[in-house]
Amino acid sequence: MAGSLKDQLLKAGLVSAKQVKQSQHQQRKTKGQPNAAQSGTEQQRAQQEKVQRDRELNQRRQQDAERKAVAAQIRQLIETNRVEKIEGETPYNFVDGTKVKRIYVTPEIHTQLVRGTLHIAKLGGRHHLVNVETADKIRQRDPSRVIAPVENQPAAADENDPYAAYQVPDDLMW
Repeated sequence: MAGSLKDQLLKAGLVSAKQVKQSQHQQRKTKGQPNAAQSGTEQQRAQQEKVQRDRELNQRRQQDAERKAVAAQIRQLIETNRVEKIEGETPYNFVDGTKVKRIYVTPEIHTQLVRGTLHIAKLGGRHHLVNVETADKIRQRDPSRVIAPVENQPAAADENDPYAAYQVPDDLMW
């Protein structure tokens, strides 16, 4: 008897052609799939990975929403509480990051900036003047948006400094 088992069974009349086709179909179907235990663990692992990805995506979306909300709060604080700076002739220099910037203000506003009763807040690439309370609220939300005035702390006096008796005033204009 030469031939495959299916041919032998067909010739003997033990199975029909329809049963052979169903058997072949079933074999092809199970050949591509792992057994039930493996597929169950793979499905569980895939489900866990999907849950983890969804969780991370939701967390990123929530952080983006929080950042946008904080930015909107800062924008509202600056726009409602800014001091309308009247363009003056007195320059006020300040450091913004690594650059020295200059704005021209009136002498009264310049005095308030030097004393620290007004602060500079950044919004959309522009600089706005705000009072101390507003600057503190903005600083709580995003410290990088407020440019703090330079503290007028006296430098350590050098014993050998010949000009120690001559103090330079804070509001000296060059």
